[in-house]
Amino acid sequence: MTPIASHIEAFLRDYLPKQRGASQHTCDSYACGFNLLFSFASQRLKRRPSEVTLEQIDAPLITAFLEHLETDRHNQSATRNVRLAAIKAFFRFLEHRVPAALEQIRRIYSIPFKKTDSRLVSYLTREEVQALLDAPDTTTRDGLRDRAMLHIAFAAGLRVSELVGLRLDDVTLQPDASVLIRGKGRRERVLPLWKETAAVLRAWLVVRGDVSVPELFVNAKGLQMSRWGFAYVLRKAVQTASKKRPELLDKQISPHVLRHSIAMLALGATQDIRKVSLWLGHSSTQTTEVYTRVDPAEKLEAINTLAPPKIRPGRFRPPDKLLAMLKGQSLWGVKSANPIDSAGSKHAHSP
Repeated sequence: MTPIASHIEAFLRDYLPKQRGASQHTCDSYACGFNLLFSFASQRLKRRPSEVTLEQIDAPLITAFLEHLETDRHNQSATRNVRLAAIKAFFRFLEHRVPAALEQIRRIYSIPFKKTDSRLVSYLTREEVQALLDAPDTTTRDGLRDRAMLHIAFAAGLRVSELVGLRLDDVTLQPDASVLIRGKGRRERVLPLWKETAAVLRAWLVVRGDVSVPELFVNAKGLQMSRWGFAYVLRKAVQTASKKRPELLDKQISPHVLRHSIAMLALGATQDIRKVSLWLGHSSTQTTEVYTRVDPAEKLEAINTLAPPKIRPGRFRPPDKLLAMLKGQSLWGVKSANPIDSAGSKHAHSP
């Protein structure tokens, strides 16, 4: 039996960042997926995660894990495919390290990706966003932090990994407030900040204190805030904001919904998909086109520029009641007279 823990460590700490040049966001995403996989395998195999062997992570177990993501964790097909891509990348890494597992690796390669639905993105209205931003209790240190995180996540359209990865020296408050964002695919962008966002950041920095990590947002222990920590902050804000905006409870609000919300507001304000793409840090405007499918203003502008088909003039005239009655009477008379005429004619020619 082949221990797998050392191979996972080599894959995440050496192969991905050093040989493939993967970003820290990619490494974190892969680590998150393997965390879920080995937790599932541990429960299924009744063994500690560090004791799970390579031979036990076979195609049937991975297939069961993918079903677990969709049925128990209620992940979408896109998330399932991301986890499967990470697993396949790891086993591709193992081809030369463990040649004896080639048959097992081949079977894992054969697990198909699931076709995903192209659904409209979910987003919040300006009033709903305002209710979320007003939700944290600013009389406490955690409340000041939560308000600052929500403000900058919305204002800059940050992915959750970008938000928790922000460092103290990435923020500039003088003379003009801006933030440096290290985004997906090693793409960096600098965005200006609203005065309101700069104000809540200053309030947080006053109480942040001296901590040992360079990240802008830290938890109660003075360590970097995790993505799960921010998800908890957002859930708490939704519960508070729902007292003013009850419709929030009917929506599935994730950190990415804040990103969608600023994208929709920016598209409505600029009507320029290229500017929205630059704001969000997309590598191509094709990715940003998903927002044009939600925005009715885009369709309204298109329909106003098109020449509608002509309609043939005409006028509807309902049937006259008297003529309809006479027509019905005439039909009744014809039907009732025919048998008599037929009978009379037959009787007249009989011997």
